[in-house]
Amino acid sequence: MKMISRRNFLAAAGVSAAALALTACGGSSSTASSTASSVAASSTAVASEAGEQKIIKVALTCDTGTIDDESFNQACWSAVSGYMGDDCQYYIPEADASDEDRETMIRQAVNDGADVIVCVGYLYGASLAWAADQYPDVKFIAIDVTQGDIGTDEIPANCYCITFKEEQAGYLAGYAVAKDGWTKLGFLGGMAVPAVIRYGYGYVQGADAAAQELGTNIEINYFYGGQFYGDANITSRMEGWYSNGTQIVFACGGGIYTSAVEAALKNNGYVVGVDVDQNYIGANGVADGTYAYNPFITSAMKGLSEAVATALSDIEAGEWSEISASNGNFGLEDGDYVGLPTADDSWNFKTFTKDEYEELKGKIKSGEIVVDNSSDDAVKPTVSEFTTVNYIQ
Repeated sequence: MKMISRRNFLAAAGVSAAALALTACGGSSSTASSTASSVAASSTAVASEAGEQKIIKVALTCDTGTIDDESFNQACWSAVSGYMGDDCQYYIPEADASDEDRETMIRQAVNDGADVIVCVGYLYGASLAWAADQYPDVKFIAIDVTQGDIGTDEIPANCYCITFKEEQAGYLAGYAVAKDGWTKLGFLGGMAVPAVIRYGYGYVQGADAAAQELGTNIEINYFYGGQFYGDANITSRMEGWYSNGTQIVFACGGGIYTSAVEAALKNNGYVVGVDVDQNYIGANGVADGTYAYNPFITSAMKGLSEAVATALSDIEAGEWSEISASNGNFGLEDGDYVGLPTADDSWNFKTFTKDEYEELKGKIKSGEIVVDNSSDDAVKPTVSEFTTVNYIQ
């Protein structure tokens, strides 16, 4: 993993930095603390002396959901606001936003002075094809977007795509919970988009691998809610799962985790978080009396904040030409870009150990374990006789 060498990157510390960045911003623009601003100012001076390229302003055009989703959008915003200080702004789409609506957000960001725009989510693909041509002097960092999503013959020269091997993170989570003794599992996806599908199918593969090793039968309920937020209908479905024996649910889809948590707490169930270490949500809930216990066992994470901040650092270092028109696809082979949180406070397994976890990671890194990375919802992962998967429409 390339080290981040310039501005103070608050998000490197994890979700606590995301909370700091959000506390510091009002409305749709960041008003980060004087500390962040002074660091940015001193970094600008250093960059100037070194002949590096100063970024004027960064815009974050978000995925569906909210900026404080405690997941995907928030992790990316923490990177941008932590890196840029005051010189950034975010834009939130409506739940049913169209390609034209996303183009409008990008146009507004350019009009507001952004020379770097971070677009979050594969739904920006078609809009990026238009924007890259319309604004050739603007640099676009596209998260969870591929050349196929953009639809052009090649990735545009002023775009850098960042994707992750979510299937590896999902595998680690599925293996860990099954090896820890859980036998009635659930997967609650948001929308059936490629990243969510890879998380889910990796989860199934990992759980099945552990079931085979243990010689234990497991069952997995698998469902996409069709949205990235929780509501009464999703909560009701999750309550049905838990009351009928499901022990732990991987809630993979931004704010949809709220429905899984609400249902889990009513039924003494548990949850696996996604994208970032969500343990603090449960820990804070216990501390303030909202929760009777922390429902989060672990989280399947990907290095959203690290990848975004590194890309911004590359731009200011004058290394944009090395990453532009390319797709960085990050997994364990590239460093710890995916994984489970290993801080003591976040390690809530009963028997699965950190040594076992590191051994498993090593096998994926070395290629001894290869996780199928299919993102085709119609092509289900193959499982053994120990695993039953109930795909619910």
